[in-house]
Amino acid sequence: MNRKISNGKRKGLEAVSGSRGVIAAVAIDQRSALRRLFAGFLGAEPETVPAEKLMQFKEAVSRTLTPHASAILLDPEYGLAAARERAISAGLLLAYEKTGYDQKVPGRLPGLLDHWSVERLAEAGADAVKVLLYYSSFSSADVNDRKHAFVERVGAECAAADLPFFLEIVSYAEGMEDKGIDFARVKPEVVTKGIAEFSKLEYKVDVLKVGVPVNLKYLEGSPSASGEIVYSREETKRYFQSAAQCAEIPFIYLSEGVSNEAFLHALELAAEAGVKFSGVLCGRATWKEGVQVFVEKGQAALEDWLGSEGTRNIENVNQRLAAATPWFAISDASPVNRG
Repeated sequence: MNRKISNGKRKGLEAVSGSRGVIAAVAIDQRSALRRLFAGFLGAEPETVPAEKLMQFKEAVSRTLTPHASAILLDPEYGLAAARERAISAGLLLAYEKTGYDQKVPGRLPGLLDHWSVERLAEAGADAVKVLLYYSSFSSADVNDRKHAFVERVGAECAAADLPFFLEIVSYAEGMEDKGIDFARVKPEVVTKGIAEFSKLEYKVDVLKVGVPVNLKYLEGSPSASGEIVYSREETKRYFQSAAQCAEIPFIYLSEGVSNEAFLHALELAAEAGVKFSGVLCGRATWKEGVQVFVEKGQAALEDWLGSEGTRNIENVNQRLAAATPWFAISDASPVNRG
C-alpha cells in the first residue's frame, strides 16, 4: 500500500536517486570496519590507524566513483571532506549512528553520535539520514522494545526536519556466529521479520536498507559458495520473495561485505524472483580491494585502481539495477523533474 510522502522528503529521495527513481549509491560510512581493513594490511592494531588515512581513502572513493553513482553514504566523523569531493550529480546521505556496539552489553544496542542531530546533518549538506540497527527477531522483548523506541525517536526527528530516513537493518542472532552455518539457517526468517517490523507506520522510515535473506556462502551455485550448502537456488528465490512481500515501503540492498561477483549474483537472483527492490547502497563490494592498493602503493595507485577496477565494480552493479523498481512506485509521490 502506497503512503503519502512530504515534499521535503520527496526532494531528498530524488536527490539520492537517479532519473529513473532507482537508488544506485556507493556506501563508505564505515569507520571501525575500515580501520580493521587498514590494520590487517598495515600489521597494526585498528586503533593505531591514523584518521587521516581513513579520510584520504574516503575522499578518493568519493572523487572517483560518485560520477557513476546516484549518491554517496558517508559519516560526519571522517567523511565530510569526502562529501565535498563528490560529483555534482550525486546526492549525500550521512550516517547518524555511532560505529559498532558495546560488546559488554547484551543486545548490540544502538547509539547516536554525540555531537550531531538530524538538523546538524542537514546543515552539513545531507539529503537523507541513515541509521544502522542490529536487529534479531530472536532477541528478548526488552532488547527489541528499546530498539523500537530508538527507531521511533530517529523517525520523529527526521520527520520534524523533513529529511528522508534510511534504516539499515543488520540481521543477527545472539549466540550465533554472524557468518556461520547456524545463523545461515535462520537468516531468512530474521531478515523477513525485520523488514515486516520496520515497515510499520510508527517508525516513519522512508527506505529500508537490508541484506539479502540468505548467506551467499551457503547458496547453491553462488560464486562464494564453499563447503556445505544450506539453500537451493529455487528455495533462495522464494526467500527473496517472502522478505520482499513484507516490505510496505521502498527497500534497497546492501552488499554485507561480500565480493563484487557474489553481490552481482544476489542481484540477479532478486531480479529472477521478481523482487521490487529500489536499488542498492553498495560498499565493500565496490572498493574493498582498493584498501590494500592504498596501503602498499599509495594514493596515486589507489586513484588508478578506483578509476579502473573500482569503476568496473560499480558499473557492474549499475547494470543489474535495470530490474529495480523506482522508489516512487512504492511511495505515493511523483518524481521531481531534475532537468
